[in-house]
Amino acid sequence: MGSIISSKVRDDRKIIFEICVDQEEALQLKGLVDNIYLLSDNAEQIETNVVQRGKNEATMYFLIPKNMRSKLKNTSKAKFQKIDSKDKTMYVYTVKNE
Repeated sequence: MGSIISSKVRDDRKIIFEICVDQEEALQLKGLVDNIYLLSDNAEQIETNVVQRGKNEATMYFLIPKNMRSKLKNTSKAKFQKIDSKDKTMYVYTVKNE
């Protein structure tokens, strides 16, 4: 898990952040430096559940809260990223609004 060391406002209403992260977290970017999102574990979150179904409960589902399903379609494509830290694993799904 990282932290923001400093920030500086640019003229074009953008902010330059200087960040400090563990080496393992930096390696998970695989050298990519564009289209980066910053997430905070302390940001307001909506709780949901993980359910298991099927034979011997072999299939697990992350439930999307009902109030957040309005823009999703059964044919929506999603991208997935797993982020591991020392004490937790984050699963990030990116779904394009159609």
